[in-house]
Amino acid sequence: MLLIWLGHGSFRLESGEARILIDPWLTGNPMLDEDRHEEATSGATHILLTHCHSDHVVDVMPLARRLEIPVIGQYDVMSHWAETESIETIGFNKGGTVEAAGVRLTMVPASHSSTFSSDTGPRAAGSEVGYMIEAEGKVIYLSGDTTIMADMEWMGDYHKPQIGILSAGGHFTMDMKAAAYAARRYFDFKTVIPCHYKTFPILEQSAQEMKDGLPGVKVIEPELLDPIEL
Repeated sequence: MLLIWLGHGSFRLESGEARILIDPWLTGNPMLDEDRHEEATSGATHILLTHCHSDHVVDVMPLARRLEIPVIGQYDVMSHWAETESIETIGFNKGGTVEAAGVRLTMVPASHSSTFSSDTGPRAAGSEVGYMIEAEGKVIYLSGDTTIMADMEWMGDYHKPQIGILSAGGHFTMDMKAAAYAARRYFDFKTVIPCHYKTFPILEQSAQEMKDGLPGVKVIEPELLDPIEL
């Protein structure tokens, strides 16, 4: 199983026949040059969405149309898009599980917000979520954009993920210190991968504080488009 960072909170997960784009942000992503967009998205089979902020959703519908692949996400948003945007969607809700080419995706809570811009101001767009991703005998916790929350206790105990992909840039989500605290208190990760950082000066630029806070855990700072074998 391979995990490939596309910058910010965007990833590509490859397992078996599955090529899942997670919150793919291409347009305006300062970390991903335009000449590498095709490399990042070629052969994708599904798109997985955590919430509707522009740095996660702006390219979802264009990619779904161009690649003719389904978008997987929170039921209310997916149902609306299926009716109005002529794209294929798979909508479900927190606690539910769906399968994408052999990869099991269970939706879990996050604590953030989910809105998009309109002519009359911000509009609510479903709810923010994370996922437990199960493939090849491993369970990955994809936190999505979130702060620390008490739900992490049962999520860690029930799903027992060995790998955490944690938003950790601060300002909009947990920072490195908080993400390390959450990982240490609520989970038993063998590997942690930070994301949603480095993109802008306002965000954390290093994962050193996370590494310091998680002795004995393998903390991998991802490199752009460099596959991580999980």
